[in-house]
Amino acid sequence: MAHHGYTPDLSRRERVGLDEAVFCASKSVAQIEGILADAAARGTSVLLTRLASEQVAALGATVHGQLDYDPESRTAFFGPEPALKPHAPRVAVVTAGTSDVAVAREAVRTLRHAGEPAREIHDVGVAGLWRLLERVEELTSFPVLIVAAGMDAALPSVVGGLVRGAIIAVPTSAGYGVAAGGETALRSVLASCAPGISVVNIDNGYGAACAALRILAAVDA
Repeated sequence: MAHHGYTPDLSRRERVGLDEAVFCASKSVAQIEGILADAAARGTSVLLTRLASEQVAALGATVHGQLDYDPESRTAFFGPEPALKPHAPRVAVVTAGTSDVAVAREAVRTLRHAGEPAREIHDVGVAGLWRLLERVEELTSFPVLIVAAGMDAALPSVVGGLVRGAIIAVPTSAGYGVAAGGETALRSVLASCAPGISVVNIDNGYGAACAALRILAAVDA
């Protein structure tokens, strides 16, 4: 059943292996409540992204009580929490600095909703290169790495020259002036000389996690 113009994509997992997520930034509280009421009727779990704390506060008490909300990443889980797969983390989510953590957390929460554990490694940007070099051995143990960085976004290129895992770069909007809200970071990682780096859009932790899930599904096939 559709609510306020929204029609759920119930067969997405069967088609592409990924559940649909609800992007909340442009939705009204009434639309979100309708979508979640439909999910509750089906008994399904829903991942909500870009859900502002003001939207959460305005939701009805019944809905609000069923949300697992993380304000840092602006994500929420609604309904039964998916089981976490029992294996060790296969994805490392790496940030250049603490300004990139919110984007990284969106990736981590997306992976968690899919049942995929992840290892978070924060504040290893190239401005203090020794912090990264101390973690290289650990980084090499992951088949997939999501690397979030703003400003000049040098970190994905450096990591790409040190490890063999699949690297998904997430340029973030962190930075002053000519960083231009992540445009400079995006161009930097697109122009990286480290071969084989994949790049998602600015601040798109959700998209990076979905890319990681597709890679892991291919490995598991």
